[in-house]
Amino acid sequence: MSATMRAARMHHVGEPMRLEELPVPEPGPGDVRVAVHAVNIVPNLANILNMWTTWFPHSPLPTLPAIFGLDPAGVVEAVGDGVEGFAVGDRVYVNPGRHCGSCKSCRNNDSINCASYAFAGYFGFSATALGLLDRYQGGLAEFMIAPGYSLVKLPDALSFEAAARFGYLGTMYSALRKAGAGPGRSVLVNGISGTLGIGAALLAPALGLTHVYGTGRDQGLLDQVGKLGAGRLRLHSLNDGPLDEWIRDETDGYGVDIYIDALGPGAPHETFRAGMRALARGGTAVDIGAIAGDVPVDVHRMMDQQLSLIGSAWFTSGEGQAMADLVEAGLLDLGPLEHHVYPLDQVNEAISGIAQRNGGFSNFVISPTAGS
Repeated sequence: MSATMRAARMHHVGEPMRLEELPVPEPGPGDVRVAVHAVNIVPNLANILNMWTTWFPHSPLPTLPAIFGLDPAGVVEAVGDGVEGFAVGDRVYVNPGRHCGSCKSCRNNDSINCASYAFAGYFGFSATALGLLDRYQGGLAEFMIAPGYSLVKLPDALSFEAAARFGYLGTMYSALRKAGAGPGRSVLVNGISGTLGIGAALLAPALGLTHVYGTGRDQGLLDQVGKLGAGRLRLHSLNDGPLDEWIRDETDGYGVDIYIDALGPGAPHETFRAGMRALARGGTAVDIGAIAGDVPVDVHRMMDQQLSLIGSAWFTSGEGQAMADLVEAGLLDLGPLEHHVYPLDQVNEAISGIAQRNGGFSNFVISPTAGS
Protein backbone atom coordinates (compact mmCIF):
# COMPACT_ATOMS: atom_id res chain seq x y z
CA MET A 1 0.00 0.00 0.00
CA SER A 2 1.00 3.64 -0.39
CA ALA A 3 3.05 5.24 2.40
CA THR A 4 0.83 8.32 2.33
CA MET A 5 -2.89 9.04 2.54
CA ARG A 6 -5.27 11.89 1.87
CA ALA A 7 -6.60 13.68 4.92
CA ALA A 8 -8.57 16.85 5.68
CA ARG A 9 -6.97 18.92 8.44
CA MET A 10 -7.91 22.15 10.17
CA HIS A 11 -4.94 24.43 10.76
CA HIS A 12 -6.63 27.39 12.46
CA VAL A 13 -9.99 27.87 14.18
CA GLY A 14 -12.51 29.36 11.77
CA GLU A 15 -10.59 28.43 8.62
CA PRO A 16 -11.69 25.82 6.06
CA MET A 17 -10.05 22.42 6.22
CA ARG A 18 -7.17 21.67 3.87
CA LEU A 19 -6.78 18.45 1.91
CA GLU A 20 -3.25 17.12 2.43
CA GLU A 21 -1.01 14.10 1.89
CA LEU A 22 0.12 12.64 5.23
CA PRO A 23 1.94 9.46 6.30
CA VAL A 24 -0.32 6.46 6.81
CA PRO A 25 -0.41 5.90 10.61
CA GLU A 26 0.89 2.67 12.16
CA PRO A 27 -1.14 0.98 14.92
CA GLY A 28 0.63 0.55 18.23
CA PRO A 29 -0.14 -2.09 20.89
CA GLY A 30 -3.87 -2.37 21.49
CA ASP A 31 -4.73 -0.34 18.38
CA VAL A 32 -5.98 -1.07 14.87
CA ARG A 33 -5.78 0.82 11.60
CA VAL A 34 -9.12 1.33 9.88
CA ALA A 35 -9.64 2.11 6.20
CA VAL A 36 -12.36 4.74 6.49
CA HIS A 37 -15.41 4.36 4.22
CA ALA A 38 -17.83 6.85 5.83
CA VAL A 39 -17.73 9.67 8.39
CA ASN A 40 -20.85 11.42 9.63
CA ILE A 41 -20.83 15.22 9.52
CA VAL A 42 -22.74 16.16 12.65
CA PRO A 43 -24.81 19.39 12.69
CA ASN A 44 -22.65 20.84 15.48
CA LEU A 45 -19.34 20.46 13.62
CA ALA A 46 -19.39 23.99 12.18
CA ASN A 47 -19.72 25.40 15.71
CA ILE A 48 -16.84 23.21 16.92
CA LEU A 49 -14.57 24.44 14.11
CA ASN A 50 -15.52 28.11 14.35
CA MET A 51 -16.59 28.99 17.90
CA TRP A 52 -15.51 26.26 20.32
CA THR A 53 -12.41 27.96 21.74
CA THR A 54 -14.52 31.04 22.53
CA TRP A 55 -17.56 29.24 23.92
CA PHE A 56 -15.89 26.42 25.86
CA PRO A 57 -12.17 27.13 26.41
CA HIS A 58 -12.08 24.57 29.24
CA SER A 59 -12.93 21.78 26.76
CA PRO A 60 -9.91 21.56 24.45
CA LEU A 61 -9.71 20.90 20.75
CA PRO A 62 -6.86 18.69 19.53
CA THR A 63 -3.55 20.44 18.87
CA LEU A 64 -3.78 22.08 15.45
CA PRO A 65 -3.35 21.17 12.67
CA ALA A 66 -5.60 18.19 13.35
CA ILE A 67 -7.82 15.68 11.57
CA PHE A 68 -11.43 16.00 12.73
CA GLY A 69 -14.32 13.60 12.02
CA LEU A 70 -16.40 12.20 14.88
CA ASP A 71 -18.25 9.12 13.59
CA PRO A 72 -16.22 6.88 11.25
CA ALA A 73 -17.05 3.46 9.86
CA GLY A 74 -14.87 1.26 7.68
CA VAL A 75 -12.77 -1.89 7.48
CA VAL A 76 -9.97 -3.05 9.79
CA GLU A 77 -6.84 -2.87 7.66
CA ALA A 78 -4.08 -3.68 10.22
CA VAL A 79 -4.05 -4.95 13.81
CA GLY A 80 -1.53 -4.05 16.51
CA ASP A 81 -0.19 -6.35 19.21
CA GLY A 82 -2.58 -7.31 21.96
CA VAL A 83 -5.85 -6.70 20.10
CA GLU A 84 -8.36 -9.47 20.72
CA GLY A 85 -11.61 -10.19 18.90
CA PHE A 86 -10.94 -8.17 15.75
CA ALA A 87 -9.11 -9.10 12.56
CA VAL A 88 -8.15 -7.61 9.21
CA GLY A 89 -11.26 -7.38 7.02
CA ASP A 90 -13.77 -6.79 9.83
CA ARG A 91 -16.41 -4.15 9.07
CA VAL A 92 -16.55 -1.76 12.03
CA TYR A 93 -17.91 1.45 13.47
CA VAL A 94 -15.37 3.38 15.55
CA ASN A 95 -16.79 4.86 18.74
CA PRO A 96 -14.87 8.15 19.19
CA GLY A 97 -14.99 7.97 23.01
CA ARG A 98 -11.44 7.72 24.41
CA HIS A 99 -10.45 7.01 28.00
CA CYS A 100 -7.16 6.78 29.84
CA GLY A 101 -7.65 3.35 31.46
CA SER A 102 -6.03 4.29 34.77
CA CYS A 103 -8.05 7.01 36.54
CA LYS A 104 -10.49 6.09 39.32
CA SER A 105 -13.50 5.92 36.99
CA CYS A 106 -11.67 3.75 34.46
CA ARG A 107 -10.52 1.40 37.21
CA ASN A 108 -14.14 1.14 38.35
CA ASN A 109 -15.20 0.05 34.83
CA ASP A 110 -16.85 3.44 34.24
CA SER A 111 -14.80 4.56 31.25
CA ILE A 112 -17.31 7.08 29.94
CA ASN A 113 -16.71 9.13 33.11
CA CYS A 114 -12.93 9.02 32.66
CA ALA A 115 -11.25 12.17 34.03
CA SER A 116 -9.60 12.63 30.61
CA TYR A 117 -12.54 11.55 28.45
CA ALA A 118 -12.33 12.79 24.86
CA PHE A 119 -14.14 12.56 21.55
CA ALA A 120 -11.48 11.67 18.99
CA GLY A 121 -11.75 14.04 16.04
CA TYR A 122 -13.86 16.49 18.01
CA PHE A 123 -13.00 17.80 21.51
CA GLY A 124 -12.15 16.79 25.07
CA PHE A 125 -14.09 17.23 28.30
CA SER A 126 -11.17 18.40 30.47
CA ALA A 127 -7.70 19.89 30.12
CA THR A 128 -6.15 16.44 30.64
CA ALA A 129 -7.92 15.10 27.53
CA LEU A 130 -5.36 16.65 25.16
CA GLY A 131 -3.07 13.62 25.13
CA LEU A 132 -5.85 11.31 23.96
CA LEU A 133 -7.04 13.85 21.38
CA ASP A 134 -3.58 14.14 19.87
CA ARG A 135 -2.88 10.39 19.94
CA TYR A 136 -6.13 9.46 18.20
CA GLN A 137 -7.06 11.71 15.29
CA GLY A 138 -10.49 11.74 13.63
CA GLY A 139 -11.94 9.99 10.62
CA LEU A 140 -11.67 12.60 7.84
CA ALA A 141 -8.84 10.66 6.23
CA GLU A 142 -8.35 7.51 4.20
CA PHE A 143 -6.95 5.73 7.28
CA MET A 144 -7.15 6.23 11.04
CA ILE A 145 -5.85 4.61 14.22
CA ALA A 146 -8.29 3.51 16.92
CA PRO A 147 -8.04 1.48 20.13
CA GLY A 148 -9.54 -2.00 19.98
CA TYR A 149 -11.96 -1.14 22.79
CA SER A 150 -13.65 1.45 20.55
CA LEU A 151 -14.75 -0.92 17.78
CA VAL A 152 -18.25 -2.16 16.99
CA LYS A 153 -18.61 -5.09 14.57
CA LEU A 154 -21.11 -4.37 11.82
CA PRO A 155 -23.39 -6.92 10.18
CA ASP A 156 -23.37 -7.08 6.39
CA ALA A 157 -26.91 -5.68 6.34
CA LEU A 158 -25.73 -2.40 7.91
CA SER A 159 -24.19 0.05 5.44
CA PHE A 160 -21.19 2.16 6.36
CA GLU A 161 -23.27 5.29 5.74
CA ALA A 162 -25.94 4.24 8.27
CA ALA A 163 -23.32 3.04 10.76
CA ALA A 164 -21.69 6.48 10.63
CA ARG A 165 -24.90 7.80 12.25
CA PHE A 166 -24.32 5.66 15.36
CA GLY A 167 -23.05 8.63 17.39
CA TYR A 168 -26.34 10.47 17.55
CA LEU A 169 -28.38 7.27 17.47
CA GLY A 170 -26.32 5.84 20.32
CA THR A 171 -26.74 9.00 22.36
CA MET A 172 -30.51 8.48 22.27
CA TYR A 173 -30.18 4.74 22.89
CA SER A 174 -28.04 5.27 25.99
CA ALA A 175 -30.40 7.94 27.34
CA LEU A 176 -33.39 5.63 26.95
CA ARG A 177 -31.52 2.81 28.71
CA LYS A 178 -30.42 5.05 31.59
CA ALA A 179 -34.05 6.10 32.12
CA GLY A 180 -35.31 2.52 32.10
CA ALA A 181 -37.25 2.73 28.83
CA GLY A 182 -39.06 -0.44 27.85
CA PRO A 183 -42.50 -2.08 27.56
CA GLY A 184 -45.14 -0.28 29.59
CA ARG A 185 -43.07 2.88 30.06
CA SER A 186 -44.15 6.10 28.33
CA VAL A 187 -41.56 8.43 26.78
CA LEU A 188 -41.75 12.07 25.71
CA VAL A 189 -39.05 13.38 23.33
CA ASN A 190 -38.78 17.12 22.84
CA GLY A 191 -37.33 17.67 19.36
CA ILE A 192 -38.25 14.26 17.94
CA SER A 193 -37.83 15.39 14.32
CA GLY A 194 -34.19 16.47 14.81
CA THR A 195 -30.91 14.61 14.36
CA LEU A 196 -30.92 13.37 17.95
CA GLY A 197 -34.65 13.06 18.49
CA ILE A 198 -35.46 10.89 15.49
CA GLY A 199 -33.44 8.11 17.10
CA ALA A 200 -36.29 7.52 19.55
CA ALA A 201 -38.73 6.95 16.68
CA LEU A 202 -36.33 4.51 15.01
CA LEU A 203 -35.53 2.68 18.26
CA ALA A 204 -39.10 2.43 19.59
CA PRO A 205 -39.93 -0.98 18.04
CA ALA A 206 -36.56 -2.45 19.09
CA LEU A 207 -37.05 -1.41 22.72
CA GLY A 208 -40.67 -2.51 22.93
CA LEU A 209 -41.94 1.02 23.57
CA THR A 210 -45.69 1.30 23.15
CA HIS A 211 -46.19 4.99 23.98
CA VAL A 212 -43.75 7.50 22.50
CA TYR A 213 -44.80 11.14 22.51
CA GLY A 214 -42.85 13.61 20.42
CA THR A 215 -42.82 17.34 19.87
CA GLY A 216 -41.38 19.69 17.25
CA ARG A 217 -42.27 22.86 15.38
CA ASP A 218 -42.17 21.81 11.73
CA GLN A 219 -45.45 20.06 10.97
CA GLY A 220 -44.12 18.69 7.70
CA LEU A 221 -41.25 16.95 9.50
CA LEU A 222 -43.61 15.69 12.20
CA ASP A 223 -45.79 14.16 9.50
CA GLN A 224 -42.74 12.30 8.17
CA VAL A 225 -41.75 11.11 11.64
CA GLY A 226 -45.30 9.91 12.19
CA LYS A 227 -44.77 7.23 9.56
CA LEU A 228 -42.05 5.63 11.72
CA GLY A 229 -42.31 3.58 14.89
CA ALA A 230 -44.93 1.11 13.65
CA GLY A 231 -47.84 3.13 15.03
CA ARG A 232 -46.27 3.80 18.43
CA LEU A 233 -45.88 7.57 18.01
CA ARG A 234 -48.12 10.43 19.14
CA LEU A 235 -46.86 13.79 17.86
CA HIS A 236 -47.57 17.42 18.67
CA SER A 237 -46.45 20.72 17.14
CA LEU A 238 -45.33 23.27 19.71
CA ASN A 239 -47.08 25.84 17.54
CA ASP A 240 -50.36 24.27 18.69
CA GLY A 241 -49.83 24.81 22.42
CA PRO A 242 -47.60 23.96 25.40
CA LEU A 243 -46.34 20.39 25.48
CA ASP A 244 -47.16 19.82 29.18
CA GLU A 245 -50.83 20.67 28.62
CA TRP A 246 -50.89 18.34 25.62
CA ILE A 247 -49.33 15.50 27.64
CA ARG A 248 -51.84 15.94 30.47
CA ASP A 249 -54.68 15.65 27.95
CA GLU A 250 -53.08 12.61 26.27
CA THR A 251 -52.45 10.75 29.55
CA ASP A 252 -55.62 11.66 31.47
CA GLY A 253 -53.58 13.88 33.76
CA TYR A 254 -50.99 11.22 34.66
CA GLY A 255 -47.93 12.43 32.76
CA VAL A 256 -45.05 10.46 31.22
CA ASP A 257 -42.51 8.20 32.86
CA ILE A 258 -39.53 9.52 30.88
CA TYR A 259 -38.79 12.92 29.37
CA ILE A 260 -35.83 13.29 26.97
CA ASP A 261 -34.85 16.76 25.83
CA ALA A 262 -33.02 16.63 22.49
CA LEU A 263 -32.98 20.36 21.73
CA GLY A 264 -29.69 22.20 21.27
CA PRO A 265 -28.01 25.17 22.99
CA GLY A 266 -30.18 27.78 21.25
CA ALA A 267 -33.50 26.28 22.36
CA PRO A 268 -35.84 28.27 24.62
CA HIS A 269 -35.81 27.23 28.26
CA GLU A 270 -39.58 27.16 28.59
CA THR A 271 -40.01 24.04 26.47
CA PHE A 272 -37.47 22.23 28.67
CA ARG A 273 -39.34 23.30 31.81
CA ALA A 274 -42.66 22.23 30.25
CA GLY A 275 -41.15 18.79 29.68
CA MET A 276 -40.21 18.60 33.36
CA ARG A 277 -43.79 19.53 34.27
CA ALA A 278 -45.05 16.72 32.00
CA LEU A 279 -43.39 14.03 34.12
CA ALA A 280 -45.47 11.63 36.17
CA ARG A 281 -44.60 11.03 39.81
CA GLY A 282 -41.29 9.19 40.02
CA GLY A 283 -40.38 10.15 36.45
CA THR A 284 -36.93 10.72 34.97
CA ALA A 285 -35.77 13.55 32.70
CA VAL A 286 -32.64 13.17 30.58
CA ASP A 287 -30.92 16.01 28.73
CA ILE A 288 -28.96 14.98 25.63
CA GLY A 289 -29.31 18.13 23.50
CA ALA A 290 -27.08 20.43 25.59
CA ILE A 291 -29.58 23.21 26.21
CA ALA A 292 -27.43 26.15 27.31
CA GLY A 293 -27.53 28.50 30.29
CA ASP A 294 -29.03 28.38 33.76
CA VAL A 295 -32.48 26.81 33.46
CA PRO A 296 -34.85 27.50 36.38
CA VAL A 297 -36.11 24.20 37.81
CA ASP A 298 -38.70 23.75 40.56
CA VAL A 299 -36.56 21.73 42.96
CA HIS A 300 -39.35 21.55 45.55
CA ARG A 301 -41.64 19.86 43.04
CA MET A 302 -38.80 17.48 42.11
CA MET A 303 -38.54 16.47 45.75
CA ASP A 304 -42.28 16.10 46.32
CA GLN A 305 -42.80 14.12 43.11
CA GLN A 306 -39.54 12.14 43.42
CA LEU A 307 -38.34 13.26 39.99
CA SER A 308 -34.85 12.81 38.58
CA LEU A 309 -32.91 14.99 36.13
CA ILE A 310 -29.72 13.60 34.61
CA GLY A 311 -27.36 14.41 31.76
CA SER A 312 -26.25 11.79 29.25
CA ALA A 313 -23.40 12.75 26.92
CA TRP A 314 -22.63 9.65 24.84
CA PHE A 315 -22.73 5.85 24.76
CA THR A 316 -20.35 2.94 25.24
CA SER A 317 -18.96 0.65 22.56
CA GLY A 318 -21.01 -2.11 24.19
CA GLU A 319 -24.17 -0.11 23.60
CA GLY A 320 -23.02 0.49 20.03
CA GLN A 321 -22.63 -3.27 19.58
CA ALA A 322 -26.13 -3.79 20.94
CA MET A 323 -27.50 -1.42 18.27
CA ALA A 324 -25.60 -3.25 15.53
CA ASP A 325 -27.03 -6.52 16.85
CA LEU A 326 -30.55 -5.04 16.78
CA VAL A 327 -30.03 -4.19 13.10
CA GLU A 328 -28.82 -7.74 12.40
CA ALA A 329 -31.86 -9.14 14.21
CA GLY A 330 -34.19 -7.04 12.06
CA LEU A 331 -35.46 -5.03 15.04
CA LEU A 332 -33.84 -1.69 14.17
CA ASP A 333 -34.51 -0.31 10.69
CA LEU A 334 -32.25 2.58 9.61
CA GLY A 335 -33.70 2.61 6.10
CA PRO A 336 -35.53 5.94 6.61
CA LEU A 337 -32.21 7.83 6.85
CA GLU A 338 -31.46 9.91 3.74
CA HIS A 339 -27.74 9.69 2.98
CA HIS A 340 -25.98 12.64 1.36
CA VAL A 341 -22.50 11.37 0.45
CA TYR A 342 -19.59 13.69 -0.41
CA PRO A 343 -16.00 12.86 -1.37
CA LEU A 344 -13.24 13.95 0.98
CA ASP A 345 -12.25 16.93 -1.15
CA GLN A 346 -15.75 18.38 -0.67
CA VAL A 347 -15.66 18.29 3.14
CA ASN A 348 -16.01 22.07 3.51
CA GLU A 349 -19.03 22.13 1.20
CA ALA A 350 -20.63 19.32 3.22
CA ILE A 351 -20.10 21.15 6.52
CA SER A 352 -21.68 24.34 5.19
CA GLY A 353 -24.45 22.51 3.34
CA ILE A 354 -25.76 20.62 6.35
CA ALA A 355 -27.88 23.64 7.31
CA GLN A 356 -30.20 22.70 4.43
CA ARG A 357 -31.19 19.33 5.83
CA ASN A 358 -34.48 17.47 6.05
CA GLY A 359 -34.50 17.44 9.84
CA GLY A 360 -33.17 14.27 11.42
CA PHE A 361 -33.76 12.26 8.27
CA SER A 362 -30.75 13.78 6.50
CA ASN A 363 -27.47 11.97 7.07
CA PHE A 364 -24.47 13.92 5.75
CA VAL A 365 -21.50 11.66 5.15
CA ILE A 366 -17.94 12.07 3.89
CA SER A 367 -16.60 9.04 2.03
CA PRO A 368 -12.76 9.13 1.78
CA THR A 369 -12.96 6.25 -0.71
CA ALA A 370 -15.31 8.10 -3.07
CA GLY A 371 -13.57 9.12 -6.27
CA SER A 372 -10.30 7.47 -5.27
